[in-house]
Amino acid sequence: MEKNRSSRKDVKEKIFFLVGPTATGKSKVAIILAKKLKAEIVSCDSMQVYKGLDIVTSKPALADRRKISHHLIDVISPKEQYDVSRYRRNAMNAIGKILRKHKTPLFVGGTGLYMSVVIDGIFKHKSGNSRIRAKLYREASHKGSTQLFERLVRVDPEASARIHPHDLRRIVRALEVFEATGQPISKLQKQREGLAGKYEVACVCLDMEKPALYRRIEQRVDHMFKAGLVEEVKKLSRGALSKTASLALGIREVQGYLKGLYGLDEAKQLLKRNTRLYAKRQLTWFRKDKRIKWIKITAGDSAYGIAGKVIKLLRNICKKKRC
Repeated sequence: MEKNRSSRKDVKEKIFFLVGPTATGKSKVAIILAKKLKAEIVSCDSMQVYKGLDIVTSKPALADRRKISHHLIDVISPKEQYDVSRYRRNAMNAIGKILRKHKTPLFVGGTGLYMSVVIDGIFKHKSGNSRIRAKLYREASHKGSTQLFERLVRVDPEASARIHPHDLRRIVRALEVFEATGQPISKLQKQREGLAGKYEVACVCLDMEKPALYRRIEQRVDHMFKAGLVEEVKKLSRGALSKTASLALGIREVQGYLKGLYGLDEAKQLLKRNTRLYAKRQLTWFRKDKRIKWIKITAGDSAYGIAGKVIKLLRNICKKKRC
């Protein structure tokens, strides 16, 4: 069946995305989907690429990773920097490997930016200007990021709608591009080359009511501490963590406890709060992407039940696209 499908020139190869906020059970659902769809899983998580961040990032169980091939998990040292450009290169390599096996790439995770760069391509601005960048950072240090953000709203309202008013790095990046090229970054980003036209792409997001999601998050954090989160962070802290690896949720909260800044209970509460905030940001990102189809789930739904809903939705999407 796969061979016949691949040999038909009028049918594009499929790439699926299963995304959603943390603690919605994506990893368990993905294992079932991968078996049903003859797929291999590609992590779409900005932190699971790091070795040693096992409990911190709630990586899929080793037993599950032995059942189904997983890509882009445990690929680099936490001492190394990792960014979207490197992720996209790795992801495209993974797609090629999986398709050569006549299987389907199934991206699974909650990093919306990584999903976006895989589908839409990455914006390569070669006119980086360190002088302009330094000037903007100096301005921010003297006058605050709010003034820079207000300027971005004026020169590129489309970009400003996607950037948080306190995300200084992205604000500076957008203004740097505008000052260097005279064109809004939002306009230049539309010139990216992605998967559109080459593959049939379908994206499904798991959605859960906030009270149930927040209970799941609290349970997950409690489990992480019982599983040895403190010892894992202590071990990681003995070495030099890269800036990107150090941003993983759980590291700073536990490091504060290890430094004696607060007790263990407060560390747990901080991680629960910060994870809830992260889940809200994830949902905000995904809701802006109109290509995503949503599936409502409840805390009582089984992984098999959710997987069944996802497969039905994917079939409907593919039927409409004739893929």
